[in-house]
Order: sequence, then C-alpha cells, then structure tokens
Amino acid sequence: MEKALKFLKDCGVFYLATVEDDQAGAAPSPRVRPFGAVCGFEGRLYIITNNQKKVFDQMQKNQKVEISGMAGGKWIRLSGEAVRDTRREARVAMLEANPSLGGMYNADDGVMEVLYLKNAEASICSFTDAPETWTF
Repeated sequence: MEKALKFLKDCGVFYLATVEDDQAGAAPSPRVRPFGAVCGFEGRLYIITNNQKKVFDQMQKNQKVEISGMAGGKWIRLSGEAVRDTRREARVAMLEANPSLGGMYNADDGVMEVLYLKNAEASICSFTDAPETWTF
C-alpha cells in the first residue's frame, strides 16, 4: 500500500475510472476523471470525493474502480473496490494529509466522503523495465 500511496502522491494528479449504466438494458459506460488527494490510514489507501457528485453514486452502485497516473517516466495501474468509510477519524486523516482540502471540506460538513481500496492490485510500469505488481 505504501508504495502505491507514494507513487500517487508523486503523480500529483491521477485518474479514477468508474462505471455508469446509461439506460436500462444498455451496456455500462466508463467514466474517468482527475483526482489529486490520497492518504494512508490504518494501513489502507484512501481517496476523497463529494457525495453530491456522480462519481460517488457510481462507486456506491459498483465499487470496482481503476486508477492510473504517471510520474518520473513510469505509470501506475491500480484496481480494487472503493469502500466507503463513514468514520470521522478517516475524514480527519484525509484532511490532515491534504491541508489544501480544508478550503473545500471539513470533517463534519456532510458532503465529504472518504473511500479506501479493498482487494487492490497495483502495477508500476515503464517502457524499459518489467512491470512490478503487488496486491494489498
């Protein structure tokens, strides 16, 4: 987990992919958007979002997500299940790890949501080295 956390922090901006069902009977559609805040808490990798956004609804309906980002000529591919953590302590940990979020959220605002990755698999790849893959 620590290696993935460090890599995502080094990226600055990384991209989270979710799935959204467009219409009844239609094939699910992928949705990708930039994220920039992560933290480690109790040995888990956490992301943050607003519960008023579609991305939050998508993760509640289908917890499977993928994350990708690039830093230092390498890229990470990370997949897992985004699990909502409703504990105040987890929200506080995210705010402490990412002080810039203080202008958008507070731990008791009712819109801030933190989610940790469960059953995660990460790969760091480059054009020159063999991929390094692990689970957490």
